[in-house]
Amino acid sequence: MQERLQKVIARAGIASRRDAERLIREGRVTVNRSTVTELGTKVDPASDVIAVDGKKLAGPPAHLYILLHKPHGYVSTLRDPEKRPIVVDLLRGVKARVFPVGRLDYDAEGLLLLTNDGPLTHRLHHPRYGIKRTYEVKVKGVPSEEALDHLRKGIPLEDGMTHPARVGFLRSSINNSWIRITLGEGRNRQVKRMCAFVGHPAIKIKRVSFGSLRLGTLEPGRHRYLTREEVKELYKLVALN
Repeated sequence: MQERLQKVIARAGIASRRDAERLIREGRVTVNRSTVTELGTKVDPASDVIAVDGKKLAGPPAHLYILLHKPHGYVSTLRDPEKRPIVVDLLRGVKARVFPVGRLDYDAEGLLLLTNDGPLTHRLHHPRYGIKRTYEVKVKGVPSEEALDHLRKGIPLEDGMTHPARVGFLRSSINNSWIRITLGEGRNRQVKRMCAFVGHPAIKIKRVSFGSLRLGTLEPGRHRYLTREEVKELYKLVALN
């Protein structure tokens, strides 16, 4: 993943971003043994050899991006006072420390992104970017079109009115139904509270997409690494260069 040279130098702790720009202009920075003086030059810190005054920069820890199908009965934190199972227990073979991007309730399942990329995590959380989250929800009863429309327009919850949502009816049985809800915000237990408000409590919640990521056929409890293209798409969503 390419980044601006001055940003890479600043992150390595050599100098501030402004001082890093000065070092570049003064010809004190080399990339792959060639002097670079142009600001805005982009490098790949994972593969390019960067040096300041002849001293090679230590490479940053490699970023990991993991898509997990979180099963029911796990908490989306790194530790739990109640000693319940935590999602990182499922990441067998992953030695680096990664963090969940947002949360899924203990009794919910589905797509959960984990990474050690702090800037990306921050922006995916930030309301400014309105990252879309899609859930398939099993609810009690069969919601009327009026109830679905209420979910679409917004629900007055204790922490304020919810934003407009995309809501569609999937299927029904005798006593229950499945609906799909797409939100651009991620409040605590939001889907559950919205469904309860319209009189159709959620029985099961499964997140099937997050931003440009899709859960697909990944089995509960299994994980996979994101492809380079998937990471690029996430960066585009939050305008991160």
